[in-house]
Amino acid sequence: MGEAHAPQLPQPIELPVDERESPLGLRDQLVRFVITGGLSAIVDFGLLVILMWLGLGHRPAKALSFLAGTTTAYLINRRWTFRASPSARRFLAVVTLYALTFALQVGLFSVLFEGLTAEGLQRLTVQVIAFVIAQGVATTVNFLVQRFAIFRLS
Repeated sequence: MGEAHAPQLPQPIELPVDERESPLGLRDQLVRFVITGGLSAIVDFGLLVILMWLGLGHRPAKALSFLAGTTTAYLINRRWTFRASPSARRFLAVVTLYALTFALQVGLFSVLFEGLTAEGLQRLTVQVIAFVIAQGVATTVNFLVQRFAIFRLS
């Protein structure tokens, strides 16, 4: 009789970065996480502004830009920041974390966007303020959970 195989979950596209045997220290991981976050924030905010300029509402625009930014961050962080090997369990944990930070970031952005817009601030100013605050909160949560929980999984 043949062996039953567990279904394989799709894995994200791999980046061509060498794996390392030993993990980086907290300081090095934090620096790399911030650099990766900066690049991902450029992807996120750039797409947000473009989509809203094209007429998409702030909620769907932020949802799409968040997905693009977090996908960029995961692909780089898994290989470069945390130097972790592929793992279906870890991938599911990251998807769950991103779902939670998605709700946190999009919800916080929406509340701030609507509140600051009601105060009469200029649209781009509101976008920047709401983006920076929502991004900062989500990034902090994201790093702590990835560093101390997810990338300790095998």
